[in-house]
Amino acid sequence: MKFDIVVANPPFSLDKWGKEDAKDDPHERFHRGIPPKSRGDYAFIQHMVEVAYEDTGKVGVIVPHGVLFRSGAEGRIRKKFIEENLLEAVVGLPENLFFGTGIPAAIILFNKGKTDERVLFIDASEEFEKGTRQNKLRDEDIEKVVNAYKDFKSDPDFQEVEKYAYAATPDNIRENDFNLNIPRYVDTFEPEPEVDIAAVQQEIEKLEQELSEVREEMDGYLKELDMI
Repeated sequence: MKFDIVVANPPFSLDKWGKEDAKDDPHERFHRGIPPKSRGDYAFIQHMVEVAYEDTGKVGVIVPHGVLFRSGAEGRIRKKFIEENLLEAVVGLPENLFFGTGIPAAIILFNKGKTDERVLFIDASEEFEKGTRQNKLRDEDIEKVVNAYKDFKSDPDFQEVEKYAYAATPDNIRENDFNLNIPRYVDTFEPEPEVDIAAVQQEIEKLEQELSEVREEMDGYLKELDMI
């Protein structure tokens, strides 16, 4: 069967997912490569992409971050998806968002009718409502992701939302050896505030003066008690 839209949250890095049968798959879903026996992430991803309609189908899948950068068979599969211009966006999510795991996850979007060669990277990992047991995406957090994606889709000159989103070219991704780790594309670095040396020195001198006064006061008490 084929579908217009395919979405899923498959089990992360499933062990013993059925590699032994993949090479003889009658639907040839694993023509880009067979994932490792101990990690079935790309088995689910390839299945989802293959059952989406050619030229129009879209896929959204929640994955562990290792899918974005692991090498070996997974790296080769990831490279083929990118070279086929099927990958459209990578969205980094906050930690502790899903039941059963506290690790941060990501959403990867595929578009089988994609014409723009760029890939949108969004770092949404720091914007959420913190919960006692589980974190939550607020409406404004979701809206910010959606707006960045819409701007990317509607504007061929869209480049970035500072410290949040970046449209990477195929050359950018190739230079990173097809590694899709989000910090390679979205710069969220916050510089350390400049240190006012003069103010720090004044603070040190003030503390030293206060310490000296405390010591003098302590000496007075000790003399009264004939302890010095």
